[in-house]
Amino acid sequence: MAQVFDRSSNALARASLVITGLIVVALGVALNSLQRSPWVTRQGQRPDQPIPFSHKHHVEGLGLQCQYCHVQVEKAAYAGIPPTKTCINCHAQIWTNAEYLEPVRQSWATGASIQWIRVHDLPDFVYFNHEIHVNKGIGCASCHGRVDEMPLMYQQNTLQMEWCLNCHRNPAVNLRPTAEIYNMAWEGPSTSKPVVCSSTDKGGATAQNVSCEVTTEEAAVPSGYTKFTSQMELGKYLTAQYHIRTPDELSSCETCHR
Repeated sequence: MAQVFDRSSNALARASLVITGLIVVALGVALNSLQRSPWVTRQGQRPDQPIPFSHKHHVEGLGLQCQYCHVQVEKAAYAGIPPTKTCINCHAQIWTNAEYLEPVRQSWATGASIQWIRVHDLPDFVYFNHEIHVNKGIGCASCHGRVDEMPLMYQQNTLQMEWCLNCHRNPAVNLRPTAEIYNMAWEGPSTSKPVVCSSTDKGGATAQNVSCEVTTEEAAVPSGYTKFTSQMELGKYLTAQYHIRTPDELSSCETCHR
């Protein structure tokens, strides 16, 4: 009986399996890259806002603190978007006829809110509490980047779960004294600029239990204070003082998904 398949059929079958496997792997790599790309994460994108508000001008140029506009940053789950009255406090006196501020004047006259486009927008199934992060020693720049250097606001980080978990697995790398929370230029302690800290013995689980100061290399360490010259040393100290939960507890699903 004549053979149905040629001898080359086995080689073709093997080659087909290998090619199929390579296609599957390539497709997986492509989808993974797409899922992490700015097209999906919106990282670095600057949405067109109704008003070209410059954080660089207001924060770096005029010296406004974050809390002036984002009044809920220390006491609510959301930092909050400033009401029109916050803008009018200044712009009723300066730049009163600027064309690009017309939406502010219209909002103030009609009582309708300015339709800002949210830049940092987490999925609805993620529970993020702004208050706990700020009061536990996480600075604004750790998540939002150097906002004081952004003429137009954009998302500095991916905000994906992997990015959040990297911090939750080792929060010490981002912890800072509460006095430095709003310091955008904070770089952590170093040999030339050590940080000295001491417990305030106030009790409780808040970050106010510790007092820290940036000093100089030659400065003497005050009695009762501990000197730190690296971020990891300081971070581990603050982890204990701030009563930060263990990495296993911080990485549990119910932390974010409720």
